Amino acid sequence: MENDNPGKTVRPKAIRRLVIWYRRNTAVTSLVDTAASSAYAAGSVAGNVVSSAGSVVSSAGSMARSTLEPFVFDPLRRLQAGNNDQERKDFDIKKRLWVAVDGMGGDYAPGPILEGCLQAIDRLPLRIKFVGEHQKVLDAAEEMGITDLLNHSIDNGFIELIPSGPSVGMDEEATVVRKKRDASINVAMNLVKKGEALAVYSAGNSGALMAAAIFRLGRLEGIDRPAIGALFPTKDPSQPVLVLDVGANMDCKPTYLHQFALLGNIYSRDVLQISKPKIGLLNIGEEECKGNDLSLRVYELLKEEERIHFAGNCEGRDVLSGEFDVVVCDGFTGNILLKFLESVGSVLLDVLRAELPRGRRGKVGSAFLRSNLKRIKKRLDHAEHGGALLLGVNGICVIGHGSSKALSVVSALRIAHSAASHGVMDDLAQLQSPKVLT
Repeated sequence: MENDNPGKTVRPKAIRRLVIWYRRNTAVTSLVDTAASSAYAAGSVAGNVVSSAGSVVSSAGSMARSTLEPFVFDPLRRLQAGNNDQERKDFDIKKRLWVAVDGMGGDYAPGPILEGCLQAIDRLPLRIKFVGEHQKVLDAAEEMGITDLLNHSIDNGFIELIPSGPSVGMDEEATVVRKKRDASINVAMNLVKKGEALAVYSAGNSGALMAAAIFRLGRLEGIDRPAIGALFPTKDPSQPVLVLDVGANMDCKPTYLHQFALLGNIYSRDVLQISKPKIGLLNIGEEECKGNDLSLRVYELLKEEERIHFAGNCEGRDVLSGEFDVVVCDGFTGNILLKFLESVGSVLLDVLRAELPRGRRGKVGSAFLRSNLKRIKKRLDHAEHGGALLLGVNGICVIGHGSSKALSVVSALRIAHSAASHGVMDDLAQLQSPKVLT
């Protein structure tokens, strides 16, 4: 086709149609943007969401990107900032921190746990004391084809295998840790107690982990009950909010929540690097007079506490707003909130999948959105966030998901390294003040 206007570039008809289609489908772009800023800590996200977003043809994706880039500004590109987490890194072995790992804890242990540890030593400045039933660990490594990599890591001093006795089952009572003294979780806790490791990670029985931490490491002086702190998303992906307790204490006294606020304040300040964390109390209204008896009494304690910046009540709709850095609640409420957020992620991705057009146009649209959907899934997948800190015991403990696999292990070990390298325990030790027991 001749060009009647030499100063104007003539695009092929197919390209013009693609550009018009892309511009008309701004609703999809808006929906993706909304989902991306809503949540990134959802659990049990179906792994086939991205692939089911429209039977993406890789050739169509390549054509769309290479051909349309000169003509179309992609408003979603800001979500695609590279995070080359797969890149191998070299760390000075002297700067690597020792972390004890309960290799027998979790639904799929020990194989995926070991695999995650091997990946973590490539990405993080860590050395790992892997605690488990020796033969089962070796058999799992052989089955997964990672024996050579394991031996290489052992030879280079990155991983040390620590033998243990029969492990604690996921369905056993927490108090069984008193009887199984050489269980992997107890051996791992002892390594922290002796100073041979700076932190411990387990994806096993969370009740047993808490019991072992209390029996072996002990509670911090001035702290009555440890709390599980989990990071929730906010509108700003770089500014998560710490919510605690999310499951350790179902029934709480006002002093417990007061102590949770002190623990969360230190973690948020030291690890999240927030100079003056804003503390909120989860409640049904922002007014001081709202809430049940527990909330009213806790409010008075936090209002008078000079060591924190108490920003008042936090309603449920404000948890993800970014207005608070730490949100305090009892474990019953916090666990419900955690599980609810896990479901939100899968629902949002289902909505995205339903909103994508069908047919050939849908395939082309999916080519545009494929990388964005992958990134959204990455932010919503609980495996990307690994676990939660058990705050209030005399050591750094990270609790992983029972269904943890390699990616979850890497993410949890990143949390453990961050807490260990920022001197959290030194500042937590300063809570040993009579005022904590107000």
